[in-house]
This record gives sequence, structure tokens and C-alpha cells, in this order.
Amino acid sequence: MNTRKIILLFCLLFVLVSSATAKTTISWWQFWTDPSIKPVIREMVDEFERQNPEIEVELTDLTWANGHEKIVIAFASGTGPDVVELGSDWIAEFAVNGHLADVSEDIAGDSSDYQGWGMADYNGRIYARPWFLGTRVLYANRELLERAGYDDLFMPVNWNDLRVAARKINGLGKGIYGWGSNAPEKHRLYKKYLPFFWSAGARIFTDDEMKLCVVASERAVAALDLYKELHDSCGYVANQRGIEDAFLDGKVGLIISGDWLLKRIENEQRKINFTTGLIPGLRFPGRSFLGGEFLAVNEASKQKEAALKFVRFITSPENQVKFCVANRSANPSSRTAQQDEYFKSNDNLQTFIRQIAMAKHPPVDPNWVFIETALEEAVEETVFGSALPAEALFKARKKIDGLEK
Repeated sequence: MNTRKIILLFCLLFVLVSSATAKTTISWWQFWTDPSIKPVIREMVDEFERQNPEIEVELTDLTWANGHEKIVIAFASGTGPDVVELGSDWIAEFAVNGHLADVSEDIAGDSSDYQGWGMADYNGRIYARPWFLGTRVLYANRELLERAGYDDLFMPVNWNDLRVAARKINGLGKGIYGWGSNAPEKHRLYKKYLPFFWSAGARIFTDDEMKLCVVASERAVAALDLYKELHDSCGYVANQRGIEDAFLDGKVGLIISGDWLLKRIENEQRKINFTTGLIPGLRFPGRSFLGGEFLAVNEASKQKEAALKFVRFITSPENQVKFCVANRSANPSSRTAQQDEYFKSNDNLQTFIRQIAMAKHPPVDPNWVFIETALEEAVEETVFGSALPAEALFKARKKIDGLEK
């Protein structure tokens, strides 16, 4: 065999070996950097790579302070990751610009096992897979309720129950408040008003193709009237953390909060006699705010098949349970995961799972960030200013109408 043939043979062998050992590399940008959670994220990635030795995952951590901006810049410059974690209210923003892969066909086989698809549905197509959902419930200080004359089974179910209980607690003495009322804290205040708004049957838009804004309806006004009444008559006013501090210190009887407060009570070993219940509605338990964390695939990714496989793995019921146990959280999107003994054995976690089924998400709209601002300004002008609820909501409607034209 001459030298040329030997060289060609070695080149061929090198190509074959390289092809056999080459790995597909996908990038994942995610937000979970807490020391108690990051090892679980790393563990899941390692397990995926073990099961799929042909795929390697590059993990990049984002922060809530500037993560959204980084994603925007990366997509705009064509350097976005293969897989990205998105807040539910970001999906439309990136889908409308063509940055997210349509995964409607990929999720068809197992979609019935997951909740939250509506938040990923833009113009009838699905652009992300739900990972974890987020909602709020009513927390009550059981000791303060009992001092106010209620038995140990009572929990406000409707608006009248809530009004009366908050006022009775507020009347217990100096330094005790019936209701935790949010200060004008951006991205939070509207999440406290919307549960009452939706529980009253109010809507942001009509459901027809005209998409008319109807945030100034009588039902919306009634909900804002109630929110202002609670604030004015018995409200302890602070940002979310301040409200939760006061609740844990036994100063506030009733507040709306998320499952992170359960985790805090456990981690800080707080000795507080509390319970959780569904958001009160007009006559029966009402709706709450629904959000969530989703995993989306970059439309420009050259490794879509591997990226989709990774997303399915991370959001599997088993991995959702593993994550929730580590994070002490209550809101898996998988119905199968929700049946795990970890959730079934804890009444407060069950409250959150029941509330998810009665929660509502904001419209999937690229202009949501501006709609949110208009709603928050209406609540601020009513609760902290001199505007009447109908006046403030009519002003919000005009702003939103301007965005949608």
C-alpha cells in the first residue's frame, strides 16, 4: 500500500471516529441560582447527559434583575440559547417576533397531563412548555381569628366574610391590623387586585375578534371598591416583604401571598398558628392570579430535536417533584406530579394546587407589560390618590385601547 493510500485511510478512520464521538451541544439559560436549588438543576442536567451521552448541555444562570434584557439582546443579535426559561408574561413578546419555536406538534401527545397551556398559546399555537406555575392564596392568622370570635374551622369564603373578619381583627387593639395592603410596588400591586377583579367576573378584553377593552365594567369597579375598602378600613400598608414580616410577627390577620411564604415559615422555624384558604369570591371561593415559568426553544436553534428532548426531560413529572421538594414549593404544572405524596400530605400545599385549578392568567398579549402598568396605575390612583374606582379604571381603559389599535 503506497503512502497516499495510507494517508487517505487514516483520514477516513479519523472522520469515522470523530463522527462516532462528536456530541451535540445545546445551551440552556435559566434563573434558579439559589444555593438550595442550583445543585438540583445541575443534578438534572447531569442525569440527562448520562441518559443521552450524545448530547451535552451548557448551563447559563440568569438573574431576575437583568435576565429579561439579556434574553432580548441575545435574540435580537441571533445569539440566543437553544433552550430558555421564560416568565409566562414574556412568551407573547418573543413569539410575536418569531424568536420561539412552535412546539404545538411536540406537546400534542402529553398535553393533557399539564396545566398552564393557555399562557403559552399565542394565536392558536403553543410556543413553550409549562414547568412550574405560580398562584396566590389567602393566609390567615388562626390565633387572631379566634381572638376575634371565630372558631378554629372558620376561613373567609366570600367577600362579606373577608370584610367582616378583617374588621373584627382590626378591632382587637392597637398595633393589630385586619388586612395586608400592598404599597405601590411595581409588578406586584396588580396581582393583588386581579384576583378580586376575576372573582367578580370582570374581564380585561372581550373574547371576540374586536378585542375590546372592558376593564371599566361594573364588576371591575366593584372589585376595586372592595380592595379600597379593605385598605382604608383595616390595611397594614407595606411592600410584599413588609406585609409578610408583619403577618409572621402576629400583627396582621389576613394577607394574600404565594408558596414562598410557606418555605420562609419552615426555614425560619416561625411559631405561628396559621392556615391557608382559597381567594374569597362574591359568594363562593374565587379566582386567583396565575403565572408560571416555561421552557421555550429558540426558533433559530440548529439543535431543535435535542433541545425539545431536553425540555421534555426537565419538565417531566419526576423532575418536577424533585425540584419542588428541594424548593419547598407547591406548584408543579404536571397533574401526575401533583398526586405525589409530598403534595398530598400537606394541607397548605393542597390549597395551592386547588387554587391553581381556579386561577386565571392575564391575556397572552405582546403589550402586556403596558397593560399591567395601566392597571397598576388605576389601583394606585384609587387606593393612594383621590380618584374614584370608576374614574381610574376608565382612564386605564383608554390607555389600553390606545395600545391595541
